[in-house]
Amino acid sequence: MERPQYKTEVFEGPLDLLLHLIAKHKLNINDIPIFELVEQYIAYVKQMQEENMEIASEFLEMAARLVYIKTVSLLPVYEEAEQLKKELTGELIEYRDCKLMAEKLAKQSGGTEKMVRDAAEIDADMTYTRLHDALELYTAYLNAAGKKLRNLPPPEDSFKEIVEKAVVSVSVKIDQIHSILMKAGKIKVFDVFRMAKSRSELVASFLAILEMAKNGKLLLTGEQEDLTLTPKWDEEESDDNG
Repeated sequence: MERPQYKTEVFEGPLDLLLHLIAKHKLNINDIPIFELVEQYIAYVKQMQEENMEIASEFLEMAARLVYIKTVSLLPVYEEAEQLKKELTGELIEYRDCKLMAEKLAKQSGGTEKMVRDAAEIDADMTYTRLHDALELYTAYLNAAGKKLRNLPPPEDSFKEIVEKAVVSVSVKIDQIHSILMKAGKIKVFDVFRMAKSRSELVASFLAILEMAKNGKLLLTGEQEDLTLTPKWDEEESDDNG
């Protein structure tokens, strides 16, 4: 991959850099390919570090945010990733429109500084008198707090399980389920899931069951909590077990 070359002074912040990358690589701002965008953004940040440039904290915060979105996008249930991606898209579109409007206003003003006087004080009763339902106030508080927290990098604990715990592969779970069935003869699906010690192992267990059923290695009988796995050995395995 060609090493990207940028001038850091061109970008006023991480959103400005993201807009530049989207335009440069002709990405769709309304449907951002998050994996490609993360790679381009991280490449820029790494280049800044290699050249011993001073990196603003907001650039690092956005890098952590993009990595988090990419991480949750890899999970089987990725509604959170879609929501985070939608929020980022909204922020980019809003920033782009504000930037375009600022450029138009700058042209109209001729690029000169305008001096204005301080706002005059208003002699009026500023007491807030409207009444609100408790649920309405609570919802408003959650929205305000959520918006503030989205601008912060995810905590280190968010990556703890991904970094410290090994990812369980589907092939390993297939071997484990195969061994259990050879000894016990059958096992309930929920018991297989209960043995999982992590989300990765739980997902691997589910995929392993589907793969074995697809390849004719086991049968699924029963319904809901009584759904049971029973082996369906081929002739060679039957001879070995006999």
